Amino acid sequence: MLGVCYYPEHWPEKMWAQDAKEMRELGLRYVRIGEFAWSRIEFSEGVYTFDWLDRAIETLADAGLEVIMCTPTATPPKWLIDKYPDILPVDINTGTKRGFGSRRHYDFSSKNYFREAMRISEVLAKRYGEHPAICGWQTDNEIACHDTTHSGSPAAKKAFHAWCQTRYKTIDKLNTDWGTVFWSMEYQSFDQIELPILAVTETHPAHQLAYRRFSSDQVIQFHNKMIAIIRQYAPDRFVTHNFIPMVDTQTDNYALAENLDFVSYDNYPLGRSDMFFKDKPAKEFKPYMRTGHPDFASYDFDQSRGISKKNFWIMEQQPGPVNWAHHNPRPEKGMVRLWSWQAFAHGADCVCYFRWRQAPFAQEQMHAGVKRNDNSKSAAWAEIEQMRDELKTVEFSIDAPIQARVAILSGTTNQWVSEIERQGDSYNHQQIEFSYYSALRQLGLVVDFISIKGDFSQYDLILAPCLPIVDDAFIEKCKDSNAHFVFGPRSGGKTDELSLAPNLPPGKLQALLPIKVLSTETIRPDCSEQLKYKDKTFESRCWREELEITKDVIVDARYHDQSPAVVRHENTSYIATLTCDDFLIEQFEHLATELDIATVRLPKDMRIVYRGDLAYIFNYAGIAQTFPAKNMGTYLLGQASMSPYDVAIIKLNNQ
Repeated sequence: MLGVCYYPEHWPEKMWAQDAKEMRELGLRYVRIGEFAWSRIEFSEGVYTFDWLDRAIETLADAGLEVIMCTPTATPPKWLIDKYPDILPVDINTGTKRGFGSRRHYDFSSKNYFREAMRISEVLAKRYGEHPAICGWQTDNEIACHDTTHSGSPAAKKAFHAWCQTRYKTIDKLNTDWGTVFWSMEYQSFDQIELPILAVTETHPAHQLAYRRFSSDQVIQFHNKMIAIIRQYAPDRFVTHNFIPMVDTQTDNYALAENLDFVSYDNYPLGRSDMFFKDKPAKEFKPYMRTGHPDFASYDFDQSRGISKKNFWIMEQQPGPVNWAHHNPRPEKGMVRLWSWQAFAHGADCVCYFRWRQAPFAQEQMHAGVKRNDNSKSAAWAEIEQMRDELKTVEFSIDAPIQARVAILSGTTNQWVSEIERQGDSYNHQQIEFSYYSALRQLGLVVDFISIKGDFSQYDLILAPCLPIVDDAFIEKCKDSNAHFVFGPRSGGKTDELSLAPNLPPGKLQALLPIKVLSTETIRPDCSEQLKYKDKTFESRCWREELEITKDVIVDARYHDQSPAVVRHENTSYIATLTCDDFLIEQFEHLATELDIATVRLPKDMRIVYRGDLAYIFNYAGIAQTFPAKNMGTYLLGQASMSPYDVAIIKLNNQ
């Protein structure tokens, strides 16, 4: 259930056996190796050095550890770049080649790199595929990180031409579907199409969407081939990939994960929170500076579980300060333990800490490890020891299911549309989706993330914070579902080629809800208007739609001028504005009550989630707080009176 990321190539071999012994004593079972070791495995073309890797695996196995092997394709070595310079991607913002000297310096459209990446993957899979010490494989590393999904290279342009021809068949159809008559952008052949980058002003939105779809397909094709190679030579071993936050891949994450056995996620709550909340005033951010926001890590956990369609792993868990965010504070004492339990509570089967020992050199030398570079134990050590012991005490089982009655519809297309057609600088897809999620979590609700192609049958409440493009199949699924649907602004407003819905927004959703969006305004975040709901006043912010409704549509909330802002018809609601957290909590609480879904209002920065017959309570606050619910069951860990940054676990009654 616990593991670690290890780099034997960074340390003298005489340290390996003691490292392995200490790993087992710490309660670790899994060790990930090899994801950046290409140059050490193949120092020059075709010259392989496996003896060190063989001995490292043997040393770990002798200590009773199980090894997760990686394909080393995130770091193509210098000799390979020199031989095939087209491997390097081209920055879409500057048009310059992105050079050698860091990582992820490859172009998904480079045929040379595709061939070489699959070659080294096959070499490793053949050698280690059935090795008894290797329990599974990780593909590549943090695929698409550092904005590497897109490339402006000649190879990408040529591949995009072929992709367009496959999708549209004829250039006339492309011109019609995109609407290239606008600004005299009509094409006579597919070869004329440029990549939608480096133009004088914004490029055609349909062109941009097509390019993003193409780029996503390139990543998925690369990844699927690698998975297939591993499976050919490594039967009965799991294959996973360590995802970064879904918003950062610029790829269809559901498709990217489809052929994996399960998804893994790299959890860095402080670094990610520092970046996500960088515009928040200190008064709002500082309470979470050393903890992360109470809902931010779980937001990524639940998305990982969603694209995995089952449980997931944490392949990298932050154990101390990182090196790559805008600012890199230390975790509060107790947070490494809290984050670990939170991951298990939200569906993780394993938590691996990054890294075993802090590197004394190179780009990540300021990134903390479980041990310091002088081999002393870092602050995280004691918390991992505590996790080891508590997992036994609680008798935690990875077979315990998570059962949610509430789901959020997610997908990268929603993000793409809102990024391509911003309309207002204050509209941020991730922040809006997070606000819906956080409101649900503040009500103690367990939340799944599902795609529009997912199974709706187990849910009573399904929310779509932003769903601009829907198809007929989705509408029929909604009609067949007994769930109540909540759609946020922008939903249904675009065609599949990013044009306005011909019958006005919300387009096809009008089959569920007889309304029309007559106009949309975006306003500054410091110029909010009133939103009236059940005799209370909330905020209407940033994005506001003018609605036309029929007489059988119920108005739940009104704008400052008494026009409809939130409406419902039968089992469908539409929120036509961005709003404040307080309104979302109030609205979702009322809907949950109607649907007989139990909610609970907890003290600020306290959260609860359920897995199997256990309830997990987390106190993110810097003060002691008391869990208010009584007679839920027996405390297996902690108690109702919770210390700062504490965890309690209850075995529920009648389960």
